[in-house]
Amino acid sequence: MISAGGGSWRVIAIVLTLIVPLTLFGSIILMSPSPSIFVGGSFGEDCASAASAADASQTAASDIPADYLRIYKKVGQEIGVQWNVLAAIGKRETDHGRSQLPGVSSGTNYAGAAGPMQFLISTWGGKSKIKIRPGINGYASDGDGDGYGDVYDPADAILGAAKMLKRNGAPDDLPRAIFVYNRATWYVDQVLEIAKRYAATGEIGVPSDADPACDGGYVDSATSEVVQKILEYALAQRGKPYRWGGTGPDAFDCSGIIYMAYRNAGLSIPRTTFGQWPFGVQVRAGNEQPGDLVFFNAGPNNGPGRPGHVGMVVSKGKMIEARCTLCGPIKVTGYTDRPNIVGFTRPLENADVLAQLKRAIT
Repeated sequence: MISAGGGSWRVIAIVLTLIVPLTLFGSIILMSPSPSIFVGGSFGEDCASAASAADASQTAASDIPADYLRIYKKVGQEIGVQWNVLAAIGKRETDHGRSQLPGVSSGTNYAGAAGPMQFLISTWGGKSKIKIRPGINGYASDGDGDGYGDVYDPADAILGAAKMLKRNGAPDDLPRAIFVYNRATWYVDQVLEIAKRYAATGEIGVPSDADPACDGGYVDSATSEVVQKILEYALAQRGKPYRWGGTGPDAFDCSGIIYMAYRNAGLSIPRTTFGQWPFGVQVRAGNEQPGDLVFFNAGPNNGPGRPGHVGMVVSKGKMIEARCTLCGPIKVTGYTDRPNIVGFTRPLENADVLAQLKRAIT
């Protein structure tokens, strides 16, 4: 988004390449030219160690208002993005809503941005406060449950910011996600540096469900050994790039990772999204299980009954997907707030798959 600090971000970017900022909203920020990003621990690290990155540092506790800190953590956990990155954006944009500059608590700034997270009104939905309804455009969100997306309400604005980060690469590809939020490399560096200072570990950290050390939560909830094998293979591909037509081992497309995950369990299913959609038995929304497929109207050659994108359910509301070349690496994402869901299917109940399973047993 556009900062409430005034002046074009392009002008600010030029200035900041010449002068290293010493303060940011009154807090000392020691900038590093290339901040390191912690995206998970070694393969021997356990989930408890990864989760410790979610703790707030003394700097965070003293600098972030208690109500904002609670919202950052709650929304970060719900959406699956780093709470401290959300907080760092809130700090960089408006000092967690405390800035008195235009566009923070009312109106807009020179660029048309508003609220504590500085959303452009055009990306919020066209108005500063709108009723939330299915199919709404923009990032307007209802974080406090009143049915409205209010760009000046911290709960609504922070939820919208989390969704924007998630859609653009978080939690895995943070530089890309933050750059989309405000297209300046100096802005990315500042946000990452602040996020590190807000974490008790001094590192960016990852949500637990994005850390390879925490795969057990998905795999252990599988309904059978076959589903476990499917999930194990799919989850092991996280961090690899999308490639159209890819079936590994270095890159995959959306249906390729699913095709190979089923092959890992000794099962043969169609290779393409168009073949996978009619193959599985359709499942009512809400009854989907790990290993089921979720389809979307997205991608080329879509049409009625011909969805162009597919992900694999790993838990209720979560899927693993290889989305697109510019969408960042393969990762676990949420599907409940994604538009254009066509439906869910269960390949394991297809007659051919049942026969394959029976032959494997005998």
